[in-house]
Amino acid sequence: ITLLTAGTADLPVAEEAAVTAELMGFPVQRLWDVGVSGIQRLLSNRKILDNADVLIVVAGMEGALPSVVGGLVDCPVVAVPTSVGYGASFGGVAALLSMLNACAAGIGVVNIDNGFGAAILAGQILRTGQKLSQR
Repeated sequence: ITLLTAGTADLPVAEEAAVTAELMGFPVQRLWDVGVSGIQRLLSNRKILDNADVLIVVAGMEGALPSVVGGLVDCPVVAVPTSVGYGASFGGVAALLSMLNACAAGIGVVNIDNGFGAAILAGQILRTGQKLSQR
């Protein structure tokens, strides 16, 4: 499971997802602060993205990040909106709506600040894939 955050303000939710995934027995790769406002940081990790089996993308003020990532990869993307932000972020609702309206295919969205749920979903995706490959 590869975890991305748009910014450092998203770290508490991302770490919740990371710890949950690790407790489920999955190795976790962390890519922090790779949001679209510094897209060069995201693109410099392209090889890691291409090798991922499932991605969890955590973002508050950069709700477009899951769509950008989803357009670059061919694996499932679990998007997690966070409640960080100011102005018209509406406690994460702005990020949630951005993620729900993503133009890239293959993105699933969990509720605001739900790092736990994102890790469970990512783990279920991986375990289902393992079961299918054993048949």
